[in-house]
Amino acid sequence: MTEMRFFEMILLLSLVVCAVSVAFTRDLLTSIVIFMSYSLIMCVLWVLLQSPDLAITEAAVGAGVTSILFFVTLKKIRAIRKEDGNEQTKR
Repeated sequence: MTEMRFFEMILLLSLVVCAVSVAFTRDLLTSIVIFMSYSLIMCVLWVLLQSPDLAITEAAVGAGVTSILFFVTLKKIRAIRKEDGNEQTKR
């Protein structure tokens, strides 16, 4: 039983570290990956709390759909910046 408590404490500590590091990370891609790891840790914690329905939802929405939307948005933003640079060189 103590090993399980130790594992839960490690998960909770890593959850806090992920939450703080997302706020202080400058690189957007890195912050998206940290956010994905935050969602996956939350998924494991929901399983440990015997809430499999919340765990599945967290994995699907938090780590899945939201992260994909973040990646697509990041790609669109960088594509727009690239096009703006090309327009300035044409003038």
